[in-house]
Amino acid sequence: MEFYLRAACLALALCAAWAAPSAAAEPQRLNLLSWGDYFDPKALEEFTAETGIVIAYDVYSSTQTLEAKLRGKTDYDVAVAPGPSLQALIAGGGLRKLDKAKLSYAQGVAPEVAARLAVFDPGNQYGVPYLWFTNGLAFDVDKARAAGGPAAFDPASWDVAFRPERLSAFADCGVSISDSPSELFPVALRYLRLNPASRNEAELRRAGDFLSAMRRTIGKFGDSDYAAGLANGEICLAVGSSLASLQARARAREAENGVDIGYALPKEGALMSIDALAIPLSAPHPEAALAFINFMLRPEIAARNTNATNLANSVPASRPWIAKDIAGNKAIYPDPDLMGRLFSAPNPDAATQKFIAREWARVKTGKYP
Repeated sequence: MEFYLRAACLALALCAAWAAPSAAAEPQRLNLLSWGDYFDPKALEEFTAETGIVIAYDVYSSTQTLEAKLRGKTDYDVAVAPGPSLQALIAGGGLRKLDKAKLSYAQGVAPEVAARLAVFDPGNQYGVPYLWFTNGLAFDVDKARAAGGPAAFDPASWDVAFRPERLSAFADCGVSISDSPSELFPVALRYLRLNPASRNEAELRRAGDFLSAMRRTIGKFGDSDYAAGLANGEICLAVGSSLASLQARARAREAENGVDIGYALPKEGALMSIDALAIPLSAPHPEAALAFINFMLRPEIAARNTNATNLANSVPASRPWIAKDIAGNKAIYPDPDLMGRLFSAPNPDAATQKFIAREWARVKTGKYP
């Protein structure tokens, strides 16, 4: 009997020994949730080659989808979260605090970018700035300057969009104003020399009055793909993002239609949009997540992601590796003076959101709902 027991034990030990190499050989996994095409594919491959961690890349197309995917328990290890979503996820308890001791390259993040992200994440406890862009004036260079004059954007000013006598000059060649109160109210408040994060109803109503002048000039708001409208010559002026303007320029060049797209940051200041790298609270591989974030903050890797996306990164030391046409493009990297005029605005509370929504309905229709 003892012999059979020993034999059984030996068999179990051998099975365990045989199984061990198989388990050890199974690659570690990291589940990434992001916008599409938001990383240099070769940088992802290099991370896997260096760490042995295989990346499963899942894509979302809207912030609503992102927040829904991270609501409650999730299998994602790292998420790319825009500032407003970062704030909402923190409030909902959906993210884990970052172990900064394991993020050595986070020390190289630009203080001014970290400060803008801190509007959504006080103390930068849950997110690290990854890529960022701005919201300003995108325009068809030839048509817009013909309509508004040679110096229409030199220097650029929100006057072009907010002053009826200026905006009306572009009405014939086409104008697109985004149907987004979260973008336009902070800008209007800043233009009026008020706090862009104001929750004062009198100030918000004043901003609404001011924005209403645009409707009276252009008739309607909203074009979900104004980049296409710019690229094919349907519109000559849009209030939108630097990212969309670059997309429009690329489309026009691909079509070889002779349309040249410009982008300008108004001298009064502009909204800065930042996407952060964050770790969901229920991430199954938190150590792999920290390794991934730290890797993406390496200067040479940050530069490669900028070269692949045409978006500014948060690591100043990456500049030597960034393509010259990107590093020298003020639509991507504003000069220090304009950089100092960029701002972020946190999500308003529920009552303020409701008030802004009501004001926005009035801005678009001329009457309260």
